Amino acid sequence: MPDPKFCPACATPLAWIELSEDGGPKSRLRCPACGHTHWNNPTPVLAAIIEYRGQVLLARNAAWPHKMYALITGFMEAGETPQEGIAREIKEETNLDASELNLVGVYDFQRMNQVIIAYHAVADGEVNLSPELVDYRLYDLPDLRCWPAGTGYALADWLRTRGHEPTFMEWPRPANTVPAS
Repeated sequence: MPDPKFCPACATPLAWIELSEDGGPKSRLRCPACGHTHWNNPTPVLAAIIEYRGQVLLARNAAWPHKMYALITGFMEAGETPQEGIAREIKEETNLDASELNLVGVYDFQRMNQVIIAYHAVADGEVNLSPELVDYRLYDLPDLRCWPAGTGYALADWLRTRGHEPTFMEWPRPANTVPAS
């Protein structure tokens, strides 16, 4: 997400300043008129490894250019716990009810400035995808392939708890790029 250009409090253009904080020097955007600071803290994102009828459900987002399937994810909302949030996301995105939620781990996803809180969920019901998703697939554990980024690491960690050594896939390359040598 691009940095904001204007102060959300008074609409003055923001300026970069250097601060000395607990962890050392930091660059921050600050409003020269009212002093508002844009901290650029990571956003908490929830992810679910959904176990459905003995398989793992992965879904494809309508906005993705490749036919990649991944975990159900969503943003945590104010006033809810991570467990409430992931149960809500599972219901909103798949229409499934989570009967069991267990924390898998917390993963950084710096490219998107996010912290991913991943859960394993046992879910029941009939799948009915939200308009945000275009397809889903069910996988047996040995057939799952992990991607080398945030939620892929969560899936890999969970597979290890089930006695499966994860296999990682390579990212698809855009058609107009030349492979690195």
